[in-house]
Amino acid sequence: MKVKVKYIKGMYFQGEGSSKTITHIDTAITAGGSGHGSNPMELLLMAIAGCSGMDIVSILGKMQVKFKRFETTVEGERSSDHPKVFKDIEVVYKFWGESLPEDKLRRAVQLSMDKYCSVANMIDKAANLTYRIEVNPDQVQP
Repeated sequence: MKVKVKYIKGMYFQGEGSSKTITHIDTAITAGGSGHGSNPMELLLMAIAGCSGMDIVSILGKMQVKFKRFETTVEGERSSDHPKVFKDIEVVYKFWGESLPEDKLRRAVQLSMDKYCSVANMIDKAANLTYRIEVNPDQVQP
């Protein structure tokens, strides 16, 4: 696997992998960026969500579990000292749909996080990575 990252200006870079899709990489305006892209640490959190999300969709498809909507939020806490690595990362998988089998949702997430998602498994070696699921989080529970 190989990627190319090209400097544009200021703190703005463009990354490109074998898909030839351009990824915009920047930092906050307050840190000297122009706001043209996500910062590298945000991209790392997105990579966890994207990698595990693809696994989960594939596994649930094989289990014939149909959902209406699926979203993942990832929140990381960084150390205060440089290099300011992530200490704790929490991934929350949110599913919406009718009569969703929570046991199958949990199994799909577990398989991804413990076995298939290379990004999550790599990050788990450096930070405390935890995850949980929410089913129909907008509905009021009795």
